[in-house]
Amino acid sequence: MPTQETPDGPAIELRGATKRFRSSSGGVHTAVRDLDLTVDSGEFVAVVGPTGCGKSTTLSLVSGLEPPSGGEVLVHGAPVGGIPEGVGYMFQTDAVLPWRSVLDNVATGPRYRGAGKREARAKAREWVERVGLGGFESYYPHQLSGGMRKRVALAQTLVNEPSILLMDEPFSALDVQTRGLMQDELLRLWSGTGTARGAAVVFVTHDLEEAVVLGDRVVVMTAGPATVKASFDVPLERPRDAEEIRLTPEFLDIYREVWESLREEVQITRERGADRAA
Repeated sequence: MPTQETPDGPAIELRGATKRFRSSSGGVHTAVRDLDLTVDSGEFVAVVGPTGCGKSTTLSLVSGLEPPSGGEVLVHGAPVGGIPEGVGYMFQTDAVLPWRSVLDNVATGPRYRGAGKREARAKAREWVERVGLGGFESYYPHQLSGGMRKRVALAQTLVNEPSILLMDEPFSALDVQTRGLMQDELLRLWSGTGTARGAAVVFVTHDLEEAVVLGDRVVVMTAGPATVKASFDVPLERPRDAEEIRLTPEFLDIYREVWESLREEVQITRERGADRAA
């Protein structure tokens, strides 16, 4: 299956992006402020930052689910004015439909985009196989483990052939062993052949280890309102084994470097929480 064609230039650009929300008390909450971020086609960028700093809001701006209050958000050079073509979004909570089988869950996207039932199911069957769920096509979500449901959610996203993949803590609810397996699965699909290859990925996580294991680059965001504090290239060769790479001196070196930057923002968030509780 050929890789989706994408225009030249960055896949994602945020230029001075700001997002403000009206709070329940009638005030204004600024979630993201003066955010500058560029992600190239084929680049895997992991985003870390303190809890509640605005990481998920950043994904919402790129996906078109939220308009910016200021600044610009561009996807493939075009201002985002709705949900852009070619953007796939994998949420922390999976979006599998409990009344549909694995196969029909994965076929939902192609059907929504106008594919006939036979074509949609053929594409879905291919991706069910790719994510390691061959033989489970007729199962329903309640019959699956948490890791298997995440594989369904991954297939649901990739079957639509995205050129940009937004992932909001997709593996955070999994146990440590299953999370490692899903990290390997994502890397295999992203760096292998087919439509997942070459997609620009923005992967939000609270887990710094996960960020370093997966990313070409780790972006550290400030305590809210979020803006980019620092960006670190990850000099680890690909392909990577999610478990083995954690044991290398190179991994520990980049982990320590990023943590020195992130730790300050985590401490600011903790102090703010203590002040509010006082």
